[in-house]
Amino acid sequence: MNEFYPEGLKTENKRSIITTAVLAEAKVQQTVMEAPVIMCDASHNLIVNLGCMRGIIPRNEGALGIEDGTTRDIALISRVGKPVSFIVTGFSEDKNGKPYALLSRKAAQKLCLDHILNNKKVGDIIDAKITHFENFGAFCDIGCGNIALLPIDSISVSRISHPKDRFYLGENIKAVIKNIASDGKITLSHKELLGTWEENACMFSAGQTVTGVVRSVEDYGIFVEITPNLAGLAEPRVGTQIGQQASVYIKSIIPEKMKIKLIIIDSFDTGYTPQLNYFYSGNNILQWDYSPKDCQKQITSRFCS
Repeated sequence: MNEFYPEGLKTENKRSIITTAVLAEAKVQQTVMEAPVIMCDASHNLIVNLGCMRGIIPRNEGALGIEDGTTRDIALISRVGKPVSFIVTGFSEDKNGKPYALLSRKAAQKLCLDHILNNKKVGDIIDAKITHFENFGAFCDIGCGNIALLPIDSISVSRISHPKDRFYLGENIKAVIKNIASDGKITLSHKELLGTWEENACMFSAGQTVTGVVRSVEDYGIFVEITPNLAGLAEPRVGTQIGQQASVYIKSIIPEKMKIKLIIIDSFDTGYTPQLNYFYSGNNILQWDYSPKDCQKQITSRFCS
């Protein structure tokens, strides 16, 4: 039975020795395999290194949507140097008599998508890999190169100006299925896995000086994120800018108001990015309550099909 993962995530599942016999068996069993793309030719066919022989993924078999134009050819070109998933569809020989395998990434993607639509539901937690960014969100490979959108407002409770403030390209993450549309398009969420206000606040105490990232500069104060799902408010400070790293003194933590009061000791430019810390390790979320129970403001996520 096939297991489906984002391309390149489960490299240990690849067979270390691929022989002609292994490929022939994979063709019969319709086994999803993975190997690196070494070239995209002028016709946008993908050439794959199988070890024992070359593999060729014809352009129209390179991805779902290529044939009807809903997926652009850049999706093929950008796979050069990276692993791709595929099934073996046949064998042939080139003009010099050398054998090669005919492969289909599109077929692997369809198998994976059918598996997700038939076996996964809203609220399920899945593996995902960040593939590219837009201002409105991050796009993620959720299996065999199938892409889902993670909107920016679902990335974390702590507000960010761009998805690259939280992730890097190629990063492997966990995500929650937020919606499955009638056309099969999938939307993800992420903030629910980063812990509640209390779970995050428990890592800190008044009197500590810690590192954070400036996320917002307002007339009344500066919001500094001290961990991905937790930010506090510091008094205004001249010269402090969004995106800077800041060392902050924790003045007080007030659960009933869901507030953390900070004092900025220093702020400076750096490439520092807070490390993701997943608090939830289950397979499904039905409801997530970020706010403390006695807090007047309530932030809640509910997942239902």
